[in-house]
Amino acid sequence: MNSMGLPTGCYVRIDKPDLQGLLDELRRLGYRVLGPRLSQGAIQLADLESIQQMPIGWVDEQQPGRYRLRQQGSNYFDYVVGPGSLKRFLFPPQVEVLQSLSLHGSFQFTAPKPPPQPLAVIGVRACDLAAVRILDRVLLEGPASDADYRARRQSLFVLAVNCARPAATCFCASMNSGPAVTEGADLALFELPTHFVLEVGSERGGEVLSAIKWRPCSTREVAEAQQVPRQAEKRLSRALPSRERVRDLLRADLEHEHYDEIAQRCLACSNCTMSCPTCFCSSIHDTSDLSGEMCTRERLWASCFTDDHSYMNSGTVRKSIRARYRQWLTHKLSSWIDQFGTSGCVGCGRCITWCPVGIDLTAEVAALGGTNS
Repeated sequence: MNSMGLPTGCYVRIDKPDLQGLLDELRRLGYRVLGPRLSQGAIQLADLESIQQMPIGWVDEQQPGRYRLRQQGSNYFDYVVGPGSLKRFLFPPQVEVLQSLSLHGSFQFTAPKPPPQPLAVIGVRACDLAAVRILDRVLLEGPASDADYRARRQSLFVLAVNCARPAATCFCASMNSGPAVTEGADLALFELPTHFVLEVGSERGGEVLSAIKWRPCSTREVAEAQQVPRQAEKRLSRALPSRERVRDLLRADLEHEHYDEIAQRCLACSNCTMSCPTCFCSSIHDTSDLSGEMCTRERLWASCFTDDHSYMNSGTVRKSIRARYRQWLTHKLSSWIDQFGTSGCVGCGRCITWCPVGIDLTAEVAALGGTNS
């Protein structure tokens, strides 16, 4: 531990307006600060300079296929999760990976430099931290590590928030990914009616926090703060069975008739994969200028719900919506475990909320397992 910082694992109390000092300190240290802001009818991560830009007093109401905001009270973090996640900033939807230039009859290849400014994110939830751990497993720990992801990930500073209330579409507890922040945060915040309690999660977090106004927490204050996510967990209304049970029941009947019923509703719009914090499918596109001297290679997000995702020399392999939905569900909850040692779902509920027709992953798994219970 740096002698100038607060020790990892300690708890301190700050007044709510003093959160501004934390933002100011992060900016002074050279971070680009992102935090929750109202944008296009949702709460999303965006550049944040002042706590007055935050959705103070706003609450989200989520149901299958429905997301609405309303004002209620004066809490800073009473929303849950919006359509975006950390994935958008660590594994961007569109990023240049290579550029080639023709010079005097030969080609010169250059790779883009990593982002020059480190990123600090305010308001991350436990489920999204679990999603980042999954992305780390896929993009960093395999045989081919993604250099762009690594650069963005290594410089990331996270101030996470312990959830005080779940959305109706959340099922994080059954995925062991929330609502309490247990790892992966530099600082973890608990919101109480009059103040914040902050837990130091890393040496870097202790150094940043020591630069602002704070006071030690009593044992009673720590216990009160820890009750916040525990009470939220009691209000969760959705769940999945254990990952091993889900894996086995999905493998047991790949031709289950319920896939036909899902396919009648599914639009194959890819909203579930675009909003998912762990889906990592991408495609590579090459473009050249009119002279043919400059060529740029870009990586773009892709989705297994599109026709060309399974295109091979003989044509599209998964021709029907039924086949595409089955591929997504069985990979996310079953074969992902074989590949990466974990489920690909963290229970954030985004795929339920942002599905235009309200297809509910937890309900579909229950229906698919009905004849195999």
